[in-house]
Amino acid sequence: MQMQAMASIFLMWLLAIAVYDFQQRRVPNWLVLAGAVAALSALSFGAAPVEQDWAAALLGAALAFGFLLLFYALGLMGAGDVKFAGALGLWIGSSALLPVWLLASVLASLHAALWLVLQRWPVAPRLSLVLFGPSSRAAGNPPPQRVRFIPYAAYLALAAAVWMVWGRQSG
Repeated sequence: MQMQAMASIFLMWLLAIAVYDFQQRRVPNWLVLAGAVAALSALSFGAAPVEQDWAAALLGAALAFGFLLLFYALGLMGAGDVKFAGALGLWIGSSALLPVWLLASVLASLHAALWLVLQRWPVAPRLSLVLFGPSSRAAGNPPPQRVRFIPYAAYLALAAAVWMVWGRQSG
């Protein structure tokens, strides 16, 4: 029963991350911290929705944070994505990182491809507005220094939710 409750909390946290990142293109620290505290609490009480020990959870957090930190250092990813990945690693451990990363990367790649298509052929301006926000060029504003049009934390959250609901059952 406790594991099911923690699984629900985990899925609600993932949903909150995805919604916030899609809408704001950022992940707030308070939301990342809440997820990390919940994961640590679940581990402490033996109620983690993913069967793993402390070592696997901490390794997952370190690998996720460390790997995405490289992309942040190169200016390719925001800090919120990196911090979220570390908290996510606490929840899913090291064994689930690869499938979650792969699915999230496929989703983010599809997002980027759609962005490129809609930039060249604006056949669906409303879809473009929903996916990418208002164009600063259309408003006559100078473009921002760093444009983050792919909400990678949202795709990580969606991939983790898919893995949680379907992926664990087949493994």
